[in-house]
Amino acid sequence: MDCGSGLLLLLTRRMRDLGPGQGLLVRTEDASVPSDLLDWSRLAGHEFAGQTEQGDDGAWHVLVRRGDDGTTLAAGVDSAGPDAVPRENPGPGQGRPGSGLTDTTFTSGSATPVGERLWIYTNFHCNLACGYCCARSSPAADPRLMPLSLTEAVAAEFAALGGRELFVTGGEPFLHPQIAETVAACSSRLPTTILTNAMVIQRGARRRALESLDRDRVTLQISLDSADSDLHDRQRGDGSHARALEGIQTVLGLGFPVRIAATWFDDEPAAGAAWTALLDRWQIPEPDRLVRPVARQGFAEEAGGGEQVTVDSLAPEPTVTADGIWWHPVAVTDPVMQVADAPLPLAAALDTIRDTVAVQDAARREGRRHVFRCA
Repeated sequence: MDCGSGLLLLLTRRMRDLGPGQGLLVRTEDASVPSDLLDWSRLAGHEFAGQTEQGDDGAWHVLVRRGDDGTTLAAGVDSAGPDAVPRENPGPGQGRPGSGLTDTTFTSGSATPVGERLWIYTNFHCNLACGYCCARSSPAADPRLMPLSLTEAVAAEFAALGGRELFVTGGEPFLHPQIAETVAACSSRLPTTILTNAMVIQRGARRRALESLDRDRVTLQISLDSADSDLHDRQRGDGSHARALEGIQTVLGLGFPVRIAATWFDDEPAAGAAWTALLDRWQIPEPDRLVRPVARQGFAEEAGGGEQVTVDSLAPEPTVTADGIWWHPVAVTDPVMQVADAPLPLAAALDTIRDTVAVQDAARREGRRHVFRCA
């Protein structure tokens, strides 16, 4: 690891466990790390206590002591305050609504301030096995279900911390056996968006679960990669386009607010124009249209496609799974973007993210295009 590929987040996590004046010893075989740690210490308000020369084993040892006042740069600072550096592009894979989509570009916009939005992975199994899935979801995936009691606790803490919206994702959330209760636990506290492929909601218990949801508090974000079946089925599987269209019509007919999201490897003007025209016919508002690039995570990483993302390049969207807390929903298979090893408590993990963002913003104010070097 280096400071651009995940070490910065790990250092921030560990430093928060120390008291004033206590030291963190870092052993590294990456030549960029000692000088980056010197800058990081200064920006974060810690003391760079020295380093050894490169040893016979090819490693340096660097000692950093936590600032004497026991705080870091971000303590008491609102990450979206007047001194924050504006962040464009909320990150590949999910996107931010309401940001002026054209039919030749990906959706863009300002990042959401840390603490306003939280993502919850209800499960990891899915009826599809999309070739670019960042979570490696498929029918064969370990479900890793989020227990209802845990979802209730997460939603309650986030609302108490001043959160403003919850996003429920997976896997396919409607495969969770308690999806109705899970969404109700979220939407009873905060407006909630469910990310779904809309292919398993036509009948039975899942249809009843859908119909039970509060239309004033729940939005469905449905994946549709193209107006015709070619691109969508190529990326998601034969027949998936027709079933997605059926699901969209069902959800619209039930009176739910609907957001439509496409995922592309590259900008495709022809596909974009047809996709936009279809959404015009459905009268989907402009703020509820998203075109997302593929992140090189999960299955896309194995295939070698999509955009490379790091803690430095990906604006944070805190995300909870049954296994812990992560920097962003596209990064839940990437250990270097794990913020906490348990899904609760949220407050400490959000503070870790804010500390990291504060250092990144301070570095950018100094004119760094990239905060720290990436491998």
